[in-house]
Amino acid sequence: MATVVNCAAYENGRRVTDLDINDPEQMKPRAGRVIWIGLHEPTQDVLVKLQGYFGLHDLAVEDAYRAHQRPKLEVYGETLFVVMKTVEMVDGALNVGEVDIFVGPNYVLSVRKNSEQGFISVRERCESEPELLRQGSGFVLYALMDAVVDRYFPIIDTLESDLEAIEAKIFSQARGVARANIEALYQLKSKVTVLKHAVAPLFDASSRLYGGRTPGVCANTQEYFRDVSDHLARVNSSIDTMRDTISTAMAVNLSMVTIEENEVTKRLAAWAGIFAVITAFAGIWGMNFEFMPELKSPWGYPAAMGLISVSCGIMYWRFRKSGWL
Repeated sequence: MATVVNCAAYENGRRVTDLDINDPEQMKPRAGRVIWIGLHEPTQDVLVKLQGYFGLHDLAVEDAYRAHQRPKLEVYGETLFVVMKTVEMVDGALNVGEVDIFVGPNYVLSVRKNSEQGFISVRERCESEPELLRQGSGFVLYALMDAVVDRYFPIIDTLESDLEAIEAKIFSQARGVARANIEALYQLKSKVTVLKHAVAPLFDASSRLYGGRTPGVCANTQEYFRDVSDHLARVNSSIDTMRDTISTAMAVNLSMVTIEENEVTKRLAAWAGIFAVITAFAGIWGMNFEFMPELKSPWGYPAAMGLISVSCGIMYWRFRKSGWL
């Protein structure tokens, strides 16, 4: 895929022309014009070139090139630097990417890494609403953030469905299910933790975009960023609820394993008690003494076997009645 996905200039909320990032004259900021550039896996040379055009801070450019940053929001003069994590479900595993956004009064530069989901639909949406896009680079930042946050919801739905499926198996008596449940719950907890690390810092950072002292580029779009923060609050709350449910499910599953082990122990103890009776009678009558009662009785053996059988039968009945067998 090309490094430059899209590069265009907008005036009064409408796209006026496509730009070439290799032409310094075209890239000069102009009053009333917003340049929106979308990059995917850019090289360091491309970022350095754009840094020269827009005066981007060295630390922000370094973060955008190296990626693997924690979600955050930083202000460098008139430039706003936002880092967000993208989360995608790929073959049952979570793929975590990153979007770094530079926002100035006359430009928006988005850098996407390790993510297959682009923002073409976001650009199309903004271009279809010129009355909103007319608000400038702040609205573009909102649209990009809103798209990233909205993509968290399908992930939440998938993880909740997986959790419900595991919960339905917790009380199953099939062999090996308990261990499989623990493994599945632990894997699910790891996925939820990954999502938590993407959402929680962004939720904290988004609160700086509305109310009180906000960056200048966001001054006219505070209500939109409040909406993004509300969505993040919902996602964050769902994640916390899921984590608590997973912890409870793991505790219940371990309790079921303990109960099952206790049931097995009780059965073994009951049978051991029954065989102990047999062993006791056999041990007594098997002693090697010459003068023992009933040694020469013709009914001695049948009587001994009958007594043993009756005693074992009574014990079996008692254990069965008490639920041990």
